[in-house]
Amino acid sequence: MDDARWEPGMPVLDRQGVGAGRAPDRIAEAKPTPLQRYYINLSAIALVAGALGITAVEAGTPISSPIVKLCALIAAPIFVLTTADAALRFYRSAWAWMPINPGRGLFRLTWVLAALLGIGIAVGAASLILTA
Repeated sequence: MDDARWEPGMPVLDRQGVGAGRAPDRIAEAKPTPLQRYYINLSAIALVAGALGITAVEAGTPISSPIVKLCALIAAPIFVLTTADAALRFYRSAWAWMPINPGRGLFRLTWVLAALLGIGIAVGAASLILTA
């Protein structure tokens, strides 16, 4: 026995390397997305502006109000940019996973579709608000 911790009566364990026989849990990102450095700060701005606009509408302010339009004008473009940046990361991740685990790759492609759907909904809602 090569293990100095082994004592008589202990079972002999067949040691394997870390992660032997398993697919990796993560794949390193090859290159950052254009907004990756600013993603959290931009998302926070969109979150606050969107929350203010939604709160104003919930409080009874009409969507034609200047405050609601201003919030939509600030939040919607930032949301679209940050979500497009995230969709790019999802897309790259999906294709990085395809040779290793196609199931994970396909699952990440569904994230791309969800992000694109979110962008479409945000653009539609913002256009309704801004034309009201």
